[in-house]
Amino acid sequence: MNAPEKLKAFDRAAEDVGNIVHLEHFNCIIDDQRLAVLFYVVGLGATRDPYIFPGLENIWLNFGRTQVHMPSRAVPPRFEVLRGTAGFVVPSLEQLVKRLEHAGKEIKRVIPERKTKFGFEVKKDCVEATDPWGTRVRCHAPAPEFGPTELGLAYVDFDVPPGTAEGIARFYKEVMKAPSRVLKNRAVISVGKHQKLFYTETKKPLPEYDGHHVQVYIQDFSTPYEWLKARGLINMETDAHEWRFQWITDPKDGRKLFQIEHEVRSMKHPLFNRPLVNRNPAITNTGYVAGHDAFRGTY
Repeated sequence: MNAPEKLKAFDRAAEDVGNIVHLEHFNCIIDDQRLAVLFYVVGLGATRDPYIFPGLENIWLNFGRTQVHMPSRAVPPRFEVLRGTAGFVVPSLEQLVKRLEHAGKEIKRVIPERKTKFGFEVKKDCVEATDPWGTRVRCHAPAPEFGPTELGLAYVDFDVPPGTAEGIARFYKEVMKAPSRVLKNRAVISVGKHQKLFYTETKKPLPEYDGHHVQVYIQDFSTPYEWLKARGLINMETDAHEWRFQWITDPKDGRKLFQIEHEVRSMKHPLFNRPLVNRNPAITNTGYVAGHDAFRGTY
């Protein structure tokens, strides 16, 4: 009998997906949809969802398989700001800069009386921007670290107090069953195949939590729920397919570490893997090419 061939050694853990399979959206209340359209659609190149919330009470903004949700609360005027940075992958940083320049001019033209936080800066390997309400955005060109994605929400990087990264990583690993680790002062949480949640420690003062949230889909829907419920941490029983919690706590000692609402959905949720319409932002009336209206990249 011939000796068995030597088996190749692979890092099998590198292929683990974990319990959190998809980071679909972050949600911030705003007070003026015009600003959302100008920054996220005209500037970043998103597509307003044509099927859900076509009116003025909310706006869903499609980025590949992901979204930004912005409910409108004009009376009384109110808005929310992400306590961190939303990281997007876009097809072209060069085209993005041109769109942001145009969006800035349009904000001044359409709403000249409004003072906003809008701005952007071209960095060595990304473009950093601030939306009209103050939420920070970082846009990257497609790269191996984002897998094949050419358009999408790649990560959310939250600012957290010093000394919390270890406990936050422990929470996601032990409670949410997601691959998690700590790199220096940052908790790195793997989401699905190529997305991440980051929690980066900072000594800067953090604003009070205002109610914004992130939404994730998970495979094991009941086990994290039972753990959180037993500790009084479930803050909303939405329906059969969704529940929410706000406090990330250290499973080691129960210490509350960071407040950010998680809208947690099961994979049986009717919206899971819903096809999203995405346009090609490079198409204009003066440079129209037949058959290229839709985004043709990978997301």
